[in-house]
Amino acid sequence: MKRKITGILTAVLFFLAFMDTVTVFATSYPPAPLYHREDTGEPVRVVGQTVHLFHSGTEEVKRTIHINDILTVFRIDTSCKVKEVGKIRIISYIGETYLKGEVVEGEIKPDDIAKKGNVSCLVISAGLCPH
Repeated sequence: MKRKITGILTAVLFFLAFMDTVTVFATSYPPAPLYHREDTGEPVRVVGQTVHLFHSGTEEVKRTIHINDILTVFRIDTSCKVKEVGKIRIISYIGETYLKGEVVEGEIKPDDIAKKGNVSCLVISAGLCPH
């Protein structure tokens, strides 16, 4: 009987200790590294090189972004500051949710954000789309 109570008490204490750490993480802000990935070593795209962008595939995107449009590209750094880093000219649509573009200004990296009006696209690795 004493052994059974000791086992139950140990299990309850273990779960209470685990629940405290989960509760603390849920109510506090996680550090910035959880929001920003480390630099993966992906090559920077410069003027004249091709990039691929991911978008939501909604009608608003199709109404706003057309072939030969110029999108402004922004980067968010680890301190959550947004800065303009370049421009991309849209070459073509690829499927329902991808665009192919050419860098016309600046240096572009994966995870940069390309915008035109209220529409945003995510710059992805150039190796993901074979087109």
